[in-house]
Amino acid sequence: MKSVTRRQFARNLGLAAGSLMASPAIAEPDITPSQTEGPFYPVHAQDDLDADLTRIDGHTEEATGERILVRGQVFNTRGETLEGATVDVWQANHYGRYDHPDDPNPAKLDEHFQGWAILTTGASGGYGYKTILPAPYALSQAADGPVRCRHIHYKVSHPDHKSVTTQMYFAGDPLIADDIIMARFSKDQQALLIAEQSTDEATGLPLYRFNVVLG
Repeated sequence: MKSVTRRQFARNLGLAAGSLMASPAIAEPDITPSQTEGPFYPVHAQDDLDADLTRIDGHTEEATGERILVRGQVFNTRGETLEGATVDVWQANHYGRYDHPDDPNPAKLDEHFQGWAILTTGASGGYGYKTILPAPYALSQAADGPVRCRHIHYKVSHPDHKSVTTQMYFAGDPLIADDIIMARFSKDQQALLIAEQSTDEATGLPLYRFNVVLG
Protein backbone atom coordinates (compact mmCIF):
# COMPACT_ATOMS: atom_id res chain seq x y z
CA MET A 1 0.00 0.00 0.00
CA LYS A 2 1.14 3.53 -0.68
CA SER A 3 1.52 5.96 2.19
CA VAL A 4 -1.32 8.31 2.99
CA THR A 5 0.84 11.17 1.71
CA ARG A 6 1.22 9.53 -1.69
CA ARG A 7 -2.44 8.66 -1.99
CA GLN A 8 -3.35 12.20 -1.03
CA PHE A 9 -0.97 13.53 -3.70
CA ALA A 10 -2.53 11.38 -6.41
CA ARG A 11 -6.00 12.41 -5.28
CA ASN A 12 -5.05 16.08 -5.25
CA LEU A 13 -3.48 15.78 -8.70
CA GLY A 14 -6.72 14.42 -10.08
CA LEU A 15 -8.72 17.17 -8.41
CA ALA A 16 -6.35 19.80 -9.76
CA ALA A 17 -6.75 18.41 -13.26
CA GLY A 18 -10.51 18.57 -12.96
CA SER A 19 -10.69 22.04 -11.48
CA LEU A 20 -8.02 23.75 -13.53
CA MET A 21 -9.24 22.24 -16.76
CA ALA A 22 -12.94 22.76 -16.09
CA SER A 23 -14.03 24.97 -18.97
CA PRO A 24 -16.95 25.42 -21.35
CA ALA A 25 -17.25 23.12 -24.34
CA ILE A 26 -14.96 24.09 -27.19
CA ALA A 27 -16.40 24.67 -30.66
CA GLU A 28 -16.10 21.74 -33.09
CA PRO A 29 -12.52 20.74 -32.27
CA ASP A 30 -10.41 18.70 -34.68
CA ILE A 31 -10.04 15.00 -33.90
CA THR A 32 -6.65 14.24 -32.41
CA PRO A 33 -4.41 12.72 -35.11
CA SER A 34 -3.63 9.04 -34.72
CA GLN A 35 0.02 8.01 -34.48
CA THR A 36 1.82 4.72 -34.18
CA GLU A 37 1.63 2.82 -30.90
CA GLY A 38 5.29 1.92 -31.34
CA PRO A 39 6.84 -1.42 -30.44
CA PHE A 40 7.23 -0.82 -26.71
CA TYR A 41 3.75 -0.83 -25.20
CA PRO A 42 4.27 -2.28 -21.70
CA VAL A 43 4.11 -6.06 -21.42
CA HIS A 44 5.05 -6.50 -17.75
CA ALA A 45 2.03 -6.52 -15.44
CA GLN A 46 2.14 -3.67 -12.92
CA ASP A 47 0.17 -3.18 -9.71
CA ASP A 48 1.14 0.48 -9.67
CA LEU A 49 -0.51 2.38 -12.53
CA ASP A 50 -1.49 5.56 -10.71
CA ALA A 51 -1.02 9.25 -11.50
CA ASP A 52 2.48 9.57 -9.99
CA LEU A 53 4.99 7.92 -12.33
CA THR A 54 7.97 9.23 -10.36
CA ARG A 55 7.51 6.69 -7.58
CA ILE A 56 6.65 2.99 -7.32
CA ASP A 57 4.88 1.23 -4.46
CA GLY A 58 7.37 -0.13 -1.97
CA HIS A 59 10.38 1.78 -3.31
CA THR A 60 12.15 4.25 -1.07
CA GLU A 61 13.90 5.96 -4.00
CA GLU A 62 12.26 8.04 -6.71
CA ALA A 63 12.76 8.07 -10.47
CA THR A 64 15.70 9.94 -11.99
CA GLY A 65 14.85 12.94 -14.15
CA GLU A 66 13.20 16.35 -14.33
CA ARG A 67 9.74 16.34 -12.76
CA ILE A 68 6.86 17.61 -14.86
CA LEU A 69 3.07 17.67 -14.67
CA VAL A 70 0.73 16.88 -17.56
CA ARG A 71 -2.94 17.83 -17.50
CA GLY A 72 -5.67 17.93 -20.08
CA GLN A 73 -9.23 17.12 -21.02
CA VAL A 74 -10.89 14.64 -23.33
CA PHE A 75 -13.57 16.00 -25.68
CA ASN A 76 -15.89 14.75 -28.40
CA THR A 77 -16.18 16.47 -31.78
CA ARG A 78 -19.02 18.65 -30.50
CA GLY A 79 -16.60 20.14 -27.98
CA GLU A 80 -18.25 18.42 -25.01
CA THR A 81 -16.07 16.99 -22.26
CA LEU A 82 -16.08 13.22 -21.77
CA GLU A 83 -16.30 11.83 -18.26
CA GLY A 84 -15.13 8.25 -17.76
CA ALA A 85 -12.64 8.17 -20.64
CA THR A 86 -9.60 5.91 -20.14
CA VAL A 87 -6.25 7.64 -20.63
CA ASP A 88 -3.44 5.08 -20.97
CA VAL A 89 0.05 6.67 -21.07
CA TRP A 90 3.57 5.22 -21.27
CA GLN A 91 7.02 6.61 -22.06
CA ALA A 92 10.78 6.22 -22.09
CA ASN A 93 12.73 7.03 -18.95
CA HIS A 94 15.30 9.76 -18.25
CA TYR A 95 17.90 7.76 -20.20
CA GLY A 96 15.72 7.12 -23.27
CA ARG A 97 14.96 3.50 -22.40
CA TYR A 98 11.60 1.74 -22.25
CA ASP A 99 10.92 -0.99 -19.72
CA HIS A 100 10.30 -3.49 -22.50
CA PRO A 101 12.25 -6.68 -23.32
CA ASP A 102 12.52 -5.77 -27.01
CA ASP A 103 13.98 -2.30 -26.54
CA PRO A 104 17.54 -2.54 -28.00
CA ASN A 105 18.63 0.75 -26.45
CA PRO A 106 21.74 0.10 -24.33
CA ALA A 107 20.78 2.95 -21.98
CA LYS A 108 20.09 1.94 -18.40
CA LEU A 109 16.71 1.04 -16.97
CA ASP A 110 15.41 3.03 -14.02
CA GLU A 111 13.98 0.53 -11.55
CA HIS A 112 12.31 3.36 -9.64
CA PHE A 113 10.38 4.80 -12.62
CA GLN A 114 6.78 3.65 -13.03
CA GLY A 115 6.76 4.50 -16.73
CA TRP A 116 3.09 3.62 -17.31
CA ALA A 117 -0.23 4.89 -15.98
CA ILE A 118 -3.89 4.22 -16.68
CA LEU A 119 -6.17 7.09 -15.67
CA THR A 120 -9.88 7.88 -15.86
CA THR A 121 -11.25 11.32 -16.66
CA GLY A 122 -13.45 13.09 -14.13
CA ALA A 123 -16.70 15.01 -14.47
CA SER A 124 -15.04 17.81 -16.45
CA GLY A 125 -13.27 15.32 -18.74
CA GLY A 126 -10.01 16.16 -16.99
CA TYR A 127 -7.00 13.98 -16.26
CA GLY A 128 -3.56 14.68 -14.82
CA TYR A 129 -0.34 12.97 -13.85
CA LYS A 130 3.17 13.61 -12.58
CA THR A 131 6.12 12.13 -14.46
CA ILE A 132 9.64 12.90 -15.66
CA LEU A 133 10.63 14.56 -18.93
CA PRO A 134 11.38 11.64 -21.29
CA ALA A 135 14.69 11.63 -23.11
CA PRO A 136 15.07 11.58 -26.90
CA TYR A 137 16.69 8.42 -28.19
CA ALA A 138 18.45 7.08 -31.29
CA LEU A 139 16.61 4.60 -33.50
CA SER A 140 19.83 2.93 -34.64
CA GLN A 141 23.43 2.52 -33.56
CA ALA A 142 24.63 4.59 -36.52
CA ALA A 143 26.16 7.91 -35.49
CA ASP A 144 24.06 9.77 -38.06
CA GLY A 145 20.93 7.67 -37.58
CA PRO A 146 17.48 9.11 -36.86
CA VAL A 147 16.62 10.31 -33.37
CA ARG A 148 13.15 10.41 -31.89
CA CYS A 149 12.24 13.63 -30.14
CA ARG A 150 10.80 13.64 -26.62
CA HIS A 151 7.28 12.20 -26.52
CA ILE A 152 4.73 10.39 -24.39
CA HIS A 153 2.49 7.69 -25.84
CA TYR A 154 -1.29 7.81 -25.39
CA LYS A 155 -4.22 5.45 -25.87
CA VAL A 156 -7.50 7.19 -25.11
CA SER A 157 -10.87 5.46 -25.22
CA HIS A 158 -14.47 6.00 -24.21
CA PRO A 159 -17.42 3.58 -24.51
CA ASP A 160 -19.36 5.93 -26.80
CA HIS A 161 -16.54 7.11 -29.06
CA LYS A 162 -13.80 5.89 -31.34
CA SER A 163 -10.52 5.44 -29.46
CA VAL A 164 -7.26 7.04 -30.54
CA THR A 165 -3.63 6.01 -30.18
CA THR A 166 -1.28 8.95 -30.47
CA GLN A 167 1.75 10.73 -28.99
CA MET A 168 2.23 13.98 -27.08
CA TYR A 169 5.20 16.23 -27.87
CA PHE A 170 6.86 19.11 -26.05
CA ALA A 171 6.78 22.69 -27.31
CA GLY A 172 10.24 24.06 -28.01
CA ASP A 173 11.86 20.67 -28.62
CA PRO A 174 14.21 21.31 -31.60
CA LEU A 175 14.16 17.61 -32.53
CA ILE A 176 10.50 17.78 -33.56
CA ALA A 177 11.49 19.32 -36.92
CA ASP A 178 13.39 16.18 -37.95
CA ASP A 179 11.34 13.52 -36.17
CA ILE A 180 10.45 10.68 -38.55
CA ILE A 181 6.96 10.22 -37.08
CA MET A 182 6.02 13.88 -36.99
CA ALA A 183 7.31 14.32 -40.54
CA ARG A 184 4.31 12.33 -41.77
CA PHE A 185 1.89 14.99 -40.55
CA SER A 186 1.03 18.49 -41.68
CA LYS A 187 1.98 21.48 -39.54
CA ASP A 188 -1.66 21.88 -38.52
CA GLN A 189 -1.84 18.25 -37.42
CA GLN A 190 1.47 18.55 -35.60
CA ALA A 191 0.16 21.54 -33.67
CA LEU A 192 -2.60 19.37 -32.20
CA LEU A 193 0.02 17.04 -30.73
CA ILE A 194 2.42 19.59 -29.21
CA ALA A 195 1.80 20.49 -25.57
CA GLU A 196 2.58 24.04 -24.48
CA GLN A 197 4.47 24.61 -21.24
CA SER A 198 3.51 26.80 -18.30
CA THR A 199 4.29 26.63 -14.58
CA ASP A 200 2.06 25.00 -12.00
CA GLU A 201 1.39 27.59 -9.30
CA ALA A 202 1.01 25.07 -6.47
CA THR A 203 4.24 23.12 -7.05
CA GLY A 204 6.40 25.32 -9.31
CA LEU A 205 6.82 22.36 -11.67
CA PRO A 206 6.65 22.67 -15.47
CA LEU A 207 3.08 22.02 -16.54
CA TYR A 208 2.12 20.74 -19.98
CA ARG A 209 -1.46 20.74 -21.22
CA PHE A 210 -2.61 18.15 -23.73
CA ASN A 211 -6.23 17.80 -24.78
CA VAL A 212 -7.53 14.83 -26.76
CA VAL A 213 -10.55 14.84 -29.08
CA LEU A 214 -12.23 11.51 -29.88
CA GLY A 215 -14.28 10.87 -33.01
